[in-house]
Amino acid sequence: MTTSWAPRTAHPCRPKKPFSVLYCFGILLMASVLQIPMPSDACDHLPKYSSMRPNVTKSDFNPGDKVYFECRPGYRFITPGRSVFSVCQDDNTWTPLEEACTERLCYRPGEPINGRVVSVNGSFFFGSQALYSCNEGFRLIGKRILYCELSSIDGKSMVWSDDPPLCIKILCKPPEKIPNGRYTSSEKEEFEYNEVVTYSCNPSSGSDEYSLIGESRLICSGDGVWSSNPPQCKVVRCPFPDPENGQLVSGFRRKYYYRATVEFECSPGFYHEGTNVAVCGSNSTWEPAKPKCLKGPRPHPGDESTPEDTKTLGNGAIAAIVISVFVGLAVLGGILFMFCRHKKKGTYQTGESHREVKFNSL
Repeated sequence: MTTSWAPRTAHPCRPKKPFSVLYCFGILLMASVLQIPMPSDACDHLPKYSSMRPNVTKSDFNPGDKVYFECRPGYRFITPGRSVFSVCQDDNTWTPLEEACTERLCYRPGEPINGRVVSVNGSFFFGSQALYSCNEGFRLIGKRILYCELSSIDGKSMVWSDDPPLCIKILCKPPEKIPNGRYTSSEKEEFEYNEVVTYSCNPSSGSDEYSLIGESRLICSGDGVWSSNPPQCKVVRCPFPDPENGQLVSGFRRKYYYRATVEFECSPGFYHEGTNVAVCGSNSTWEPAKPKCLKGPRPHPGDESTPEDTKTLGNGAIAAIVISVFVGLAVLGGILFMFCRHKKKGTYQTGESHREVKFNSL
């Protein structure tokens, strides 16, 4: 049997010659040196400020380099013409700076006619807001809030985001005309804020008069609309209130129109449910329904029971029955207990007597 061996490859750092040993050692030393962080001659990143920014775009700086700062958009130097810069120092840090810019100011907006303007932020600097409002009886036309910002034209001057709004007088259009009726000042083409018109019905050409249903006074409100819908003028007539088994005591008249009120009473031996007053409603019906008198004596308030009272009484009766059953069972149990105890005691005494007789006989 023949055994074959593959030729062995020499390890790179196990050379046969001494020179190869030194070569491998050099490679290992070089790799270690490359892994050690080397000191940098460049400064760190430039410091950041809320009102300033650097006017350079490069990112690598060497000791002695100087970088100038300028104000951000919407800001200006506190001291006009001032030059602000930071220097990269030998220890790779920048010389510290203080904020040298402040917000730029928009011109103060003027008060609108019949209105006013206030600053939401307490000032009119860059980014602040101006809030407009109108006096009572006037409506604001335009943007209610304006912003102090940079001009889109030159990118430097400060302007407001929009034109100031206007405050115009609130006016209502003439209210709607109604059939069989009219309103005051109907010749006017517009009505001012809080102005009032009053509706009324025309005389009827028939045997029954018109009744005004709804609000008779309409007010021009702050939204430029009337306070309610216009009323109606129509004939409203309720039937004669003739309560069965009763009679009227007030409100007598030949015809009963809208909002006519009557009071009635029942004949002896009868009583009425609810109120004894009825009003003629807008649908030509009595409200509540036609007066009615019921036969029998009028129940006393304490005698009238409601479903809640009946429910309460039913619950009380059930509770009383349950309690009675428990009490009866307890009494019966006590009697049985006493009976059993007495019987047991008699048996015990009889046994004692037998034992005593037996003992005496001995």
